[in-house]
Amino acid sequence: MARQSALARSRENVSRQSKAPEALPDLDRLIHERIRLGIISALAANTSLSFNELKRLLKTTDGNLSVHARKLEDAGYIACSKSFEGRMPRTEYGLTASGRKALEKYLNHMEALIQAMRTPDSFAAGSDRES
Repeated sequence: MARQSALARSRENVSRQSKAPEALPDLDRLIHERIRLGIISALAANTSLSFNELKRLLKTTDGNLSVHARKLEDAGYIACSKSFEGRMPRTEYGLTASGRKALEKYLNHMEALIQAMRTPDSFAAGSDRES
């Protein structure tokens, strides 16, 4: 019973927040995914990174990194350049101006969500929770 009332309070709080005139826009789902956010964040902190550097940094597989990097590249958020070091292929990635702008917008949105959750009104519905 207590669980249902907590769920009802949560839904009421969400409903009240979604009707607010300052309703927040949707998250950029392309960036929000963990590996893609990791790629963009790493590239924002570095001029460029190689495929292997990103793979090591994000602790992911070749295939997983490749798929996510391609989605970001297709969106114009990152640029990819391929070259050779001797006979070994080298893939480098860099963040584009569009990618930097998208990351900035995403971070601003996340900060706004965090701030909204820290306002006293957002905790009012859950403050009488039963233990």
